[in-house]
Amino acid sequence: MSSISIIGTGNMARAIGKLAVAGGNTVEIIGRDQTKAADLAMALGGGATTGEFGSVPAGDIVIVALLYANVVPAVSQYGDALAGKIIVDISNPFNSAADGLAIPEDTSIAQEVAKAAPASASIVKAFNTIFGVVLSQGRSLDVFIAGDDARAKSDVSEFIESLRLRPLDVGGLNMAHWLEATGLVMMGLARHGVGNFDFALGATRAA
Repeated sequence: MSSISIIGTGNMARAIGKLAVAGGNTVEIIGRDQTKAADLAMALGGGATTGEFGSVPAGDIVIVALLYANVVPAVSQYGDALAGKIIVDISNPFNSAADGLAIPEDTSIAQEVAKAAPASASIVKAFNTIFGVVLSQGRSLDVFIAGDDARAKSDVSEFIESLRLRPLDVGGLNMAHWLEATGLVMMGLARHGVGNFDFALGATRAA
């Protein structure tokens, strides 16, 4: 099993943390608000602990479960405390209307994280194509991942499998931009084609 630190105390942090504990992983919750972090760790159970924001995370895999605008600043603030860690970015950089991306076409939040993180850290994009409300239900889902470090993707894939989810590798970190765009497509489906957020994207092998 994996050793996981989750930076954030929102819905995605709760959903991933719940599945991580159920999967037998070691979980640390980190938040700027220590009370919220402690409350979430207690709610998760399974020996989940809390860490101090900005200090070296206990987990080998650090999941940054923050709104997109806060992801790169948080990674920059941590600095060398993230050296050697696998950093998982789960954010979607939507504009205020959630009908376009709030970043240039030649980058992604994950790629910007790679610029801000220590050189020894490995960056993986994952979980951004699953709505928190669906993830929290513990269904069997596909998790699309992207990254340049094969070992890091293997470790993240192993963690994802412990959640009883299926990791699907879409390629290098440059593909993170397109995963973020896929998140935007999901918003369109939720508002129009499907009409609600109770669905997930996946890949099915054709006969």
